[in-house]
Amino acid sequence: MAKQWKAQELLGISGAYWAGCALQAAVRLDLFSVLAAGARDEADLARALGCDGRALSMLITALCAQDMLEREGSKVSASPEILRFLAKDSPDYTGFIIRHHAEIMKNWVNLADVVRRGRPWAEQEESAAAGRPDKEAKGSAPDKDGNRGSVFTEDESAREDFLMGMFNVARLQAERVAQALDLSGRRSLIDIGGGPGTYAVYFCLKNPDLRADIFDLSTTGPFARKTAARFGLEARIGFTPGNFNVDPLPGPYDVAWVSQVIHGESEAEAAALLRKAGAALNPGGLLCVQEFTLADDLSGPAHAALFSLNMLVQTPGGRSYTAGEISAMLKGAGAKRVRELPEKLPMDCRIFIGEM
Repeated sequence: MAKQWKAQELLGISGAYWAGCALQAAVRLDLFSVLAAGARDEADLARALGCDGRALSMLITALCAQDMLEREGSKVSASPEILRFLAKDSPDYTGFIIRHHAEIMKNWVNLADVVRRGRPWAEQEESAAAGRPDKEAKGSAPDKDGNRGSVFTEDESAREDFLMGMFNVARLQAERVAQALDLSGRRSLIDIGGGPGTYAVYFCLKNPDLRADIFDLSTTGPFARKTAARFGLEARIGFTPGNFNVDPLPGPYDVAWVSQVIHGESEAEAAALLRKAGAALNPGGLLCVQEFTLADDLSGPAHAALFSLNMLVQTPGGRSYTAGEISAMLKGAGAKRVRELPEKLPMDCRIFIGEM
């Protein structure tokens, strides 16, 4: 039976970004980090943050209404629970991914134009700036790493937000994944497009005999090395710079881990990458793909479907793939058998394992 919609429900969905934007603004202003030292007077807080007093007071009211801040008279404070995740000096800080969400907001605001023209918003802006009709755009020019269509490599701050945001997200489940994926007897792993190396870290922590290499753009190297050092794994986690769409992969390895990578690529590019990854494995190796995965009938689930739109507004050919499509790609890469890890993970994540 079709859902019986009410107008108020539709308005709630349409205006849901208000709450998100309030949180993003507070994180970008570093409001919670300032409050980590204790309650502050509103006027003093405005001076410390370099904000207009009236405007900051309105933002504080919105955050208090969502139980993210507390106000007693003119004093503003934040609970230890919220500071754990939103104060920058906390080891559990998740502000990087929230800042990244703010950075990509303009792409989402222009979703209708992206759907109309079939091009990422950055390409349309680039065409307009160059005085070309949008239909003449041939895709974003490659950056110095040979990476096309990236909004994360040009600006140092945006790059940090993206890469460490990926650490924020991956850390929510990496330990569970490392416990569920049996790598006993495996000695070497390549984390392709591994960013800051969150999964490489947790796989090595779980498997003392395992050594991992992260393969990603050269600009990612400092973040990956910092993450490995944070967990005392510098001797067991290496970094090899390269563009996985262009450069050969090192090897051979016992395991190839490809997590949340192929959604940024067209179907042809994703299949080619998995073939390349399969060729970098020893006989009997494991080719593992983790993705936000759509049902084969495209009925959902919601997060994977919305994430596919996130790729539409940001990449020339990326999207979420179905379970059947991922399994077919793994078989095309030479997998003799494909199975799915039964672990239930957040945000519609599923892990597919090709046994070579």
